[in-house]
Amino acid sequence: MQLDCLNPMAALCEKVLTITVLLVVFVPSGAFDFNQWSRHCGLRQPGIQITAPKKNEALSGSCLQIPCKFSLKDAQLDHSKPISGVWMRHDLDFAVNPNRIIFNSSNSANTYPLKITGNLHEENCTTLFPDVRKKHADKYFFRIENGPFKATGCKDHLYITVEDSPWSPSINIPVGDLKEHQPVTISCSALTPCPHSPPELTWNLQQDSERQTEKNTDGTFTTKIQETITLSDTHDGYNISCSARYPVNRGSKTAETEVTLSVSYAPKDTSASISPSGLVSAGSRVELSCSSRAKPPASFTWLRNGKNGPINVSVGQVYRFNVTEGEEYYCEVTNDLWNERSSVIHFNIEDSPWSPSINIPVGDLKEHQSVTISCSAVTPCPHSPPELTWNLQQDSERQTEKNADGTFTTKIQETITLSDTHDGYNISCSARYPVNGGSKTAETEVTLSVSYAPKDTSASISLSGLVSAGSWVELSCSSRAKPPASFTWFRNSKHGAINVSVGQVYSFAVTEGGEYYCEATNDLGNQRSAVILLNTEVPGVSLCVILKILGIIMLCSAVCIFQSWFRLSNKQAKKDTDEADDVNRVMEVQA
Repeated sequence: MQLDCLNPMAALCEKVLTITVLLVVFVPSGAFDFNQWSRHCGLRQPGIQITAPKKNEALSGSCLQIPCKFSLKDAQLDHSKPISGVWMRHDLDFAVNPNRIIFNSSNSANTYPLKITGNLHEENCTTLFPDVRKKHADKYFFRIENGPFKATGCKDHLYITVEDSPWSPSINIPVGDLKEHQPVTISCSALTPCPHSPPELTWNLQQDSERQTEKNTDGTFTTKIQETITLSDTHDGYNISCSARYPVNRGSKTAETEVTLSVSYAPKDTSASISPSGLVSAGSRVELSCSSRAKPPASFTWLRNGKNGPINVSVGQVYRFNVTEGEEYYCEVTNDLWNERSSVIHFNIEDSPWSPSINIPVGDLKEHQSVTISCSAVTPCPHSPPELTWNLQQDSERQTEKNADGTFTTKIQETITLSDTHDGYNISCSARYPVNGGSKTAETEVTLSVSYAPKDTSASISLSGLVSAGSWVELSCSSRAKPPASFTWFRNSKHGAINVSVGQVYSFAVTEGGEYYCEATNDLGNQRSAVILLNTEVPGVSLCVILKILGIIMLCSAVCIFQSWFRLSNKQAKKDTDEADDVNRVMEVQA
């Protein structure tokens, strides 16, 4: 090629050539292929401009539609000849690497079965990429072939990225301060890279919201649902959740988004309370509190009903003052949206002081347990606290304490170790309030309930003394216990104690003598009674019968002895008489 250096155009060509050479020399290898560029994108190549999103996001397993248009520079399509759309991947060197061409609309077989849904005669190259995978993420070029005319969008390449997880939907709420009674339209939208298979949207608003797939100005698509609601205070803090379920090959993929509504509303549920509650003594200090729900936060004003109408007496959520007479008070709550009044608090002035409160630890009290018992009294005037006395230790120290709300309480307390004697014990406490000209006293009494193990366990028998074998006896067991005890009877044997019965009474027929005792048991312990010794006698023969028999025997023995003695005495007397007669006869003969 001959360059005429005297010709201005020739000089320009020389400069261009110089720049080209410099580009070839200084651009790193692999970053720019001049041969590719010159073959498809050189100065003498036909110009074509591609209009398509630069970046295109696809979901793995789904399809991707790329909106695409092209326009020719200094040329026109020849509609009398076939028009083909060609997609190339990665780079433009398809002359050396034919596999760079993944799709040609004029071919029946392609590397990737794309579908150009746009009308090429109308310069619309919109293309559908089916079943996109992670491996398909790359740079893509579009080319038009129209008979001998061929042009590539060298500068207008696009990128396809592929995600494994779907895109979270977007919940759209009108901008600005949302207020109650305001109607608003809320929508949930999701990116729709494949309008032929849009995501299914669901949310926790009205379930019959109609799904719409809309085309955006850049040719992409968005699927959305929307609902118009009238706001109220209940919507403040309400969580709206929306999920998008994308159909993919062999299933679906789901993503979810949640937003919280912030709604302003006028004061609600306004109420006033008084401490202490109930009757109030004249001159005592009280505290009025006002509560309300409001957004933005409300201001509080206290008013007193007077003869000529309401009187503003204080500003703030809490109002403290000394009561002088029975009056009516209420609070008014106000924010930018509206105001609301509480119900009226009416003071009833009393002449009697407040009864003290006796505080005992909560729960089941048990013997041997150490507990702290206190007696406390409302103290409207901490400079002149009430005097507390009770029937526990009299030297209990009085204390006047400040409460969290700024009021005061006077109390005494004592720590005692419980026993069974404390069960049913009445604790009385009196509070004597000093007043002008004397004092006023109130009293409170509570009864202790203390659990304890069995005490004073004893056993008794219905028949005392000797018991005839075979006769029926009844053994009884008694004990003090709380909770009530259960009873078990035992008999001592050579091998130890034997469990013979369960229950407070044990009735049985006696067969032999023995030692018996009972055991009383509850959750806290057990206790045994003393032993009962059971002695038995010969069956069927009572002591009286034995004595009678012995008496008869002795009487009969005495009679027999007397009779024997009487016979012997008679025999001796007769012998003596006979001997005297014999002597008399001998003497008579001798004479």
